[in-house]
Amino acid sequence: MATIVETSTNPSSPPDVVPPLASGDRLTRAEFERRYEATPNINAELVEGVVYVQAAVRYRQHGSPHMMLVTMVGNYVAATPGTEGGDNTSIRLDADNEPQPDIHVHLSPQCGGQSQVDEDGYLTGPPEFVAEIAASSASYDLHDKLNAYRRNGVKEYLVWRVLDKEFDWFVLREGRYERLPVEETGLIKSEVFPGLWLDTAALLRGDLAAAIESLKPGLESETHTEFCRLLKEKSEGGTET
Repeated sequence: MATIVETSTNPSSPPDVVPPLASGDRLTRAEFERRYEATPNINAELVEGVVYVQAAVRYRQHGSPHMMLVTMVGNYVAATPGTEGGDNTSIRLDADNEPQPDIHVHLSPQCGGQSQVDEDGYLTGPPEFVAEIAASSASYDLHDKLNAYRRNGVKEYLVWRVLDKEFDWFVLREGRYERLPVEETGLIKSEVFPGLWLDTAALLRGDLAAAIESLKPGLESETHTEFCRLLKEKSEGGTET
């Protein structure tokens, strides 16, 4: 059975030497953060107690899809007061999980959000929406990480499987993730964030301009207008949803 490491106990190393992070390490969140802070120029996350250090990022498999999805989500956040978002942000979920999702969106605490920024500057608690860019269905994004997000109450989880040319958008219902339907046009519509419409067909062919055009009707919809009204009431201390 693997041992969970609390601190460095190597008797041959000086006490002030912090071991570097390596993929496959099994660590507590506290020890993960200690090593991460002492290891410059890497990106890493802790999922179910296991360290994953990010390898080199390829353009077509990650960089370009990431940019397009960030643009889509950023447009939504800009049009929806009371929402906030981040790119590659470490999130303190629980004692065994500190993922660094590609994209997340959360409600501000004033609007009833599940997460908040703690005194160390970390986002703590589950954001309402998380998105990851994955190579294929074999990725841990659809296995251990999915389970960690589900168990911690991330309400919607989107995975863009680039090599498979597929999108998996899960919504949390009664403790289980269920897939949101894809319309014949290729649109997927968020339930948690009304008006967040993703044109998967446009994104798969790399047409960011068309994807942005497909988002506009969502932002102009009655459901988005009502959602913004309710968030404003919450932020002002008015009638709760």
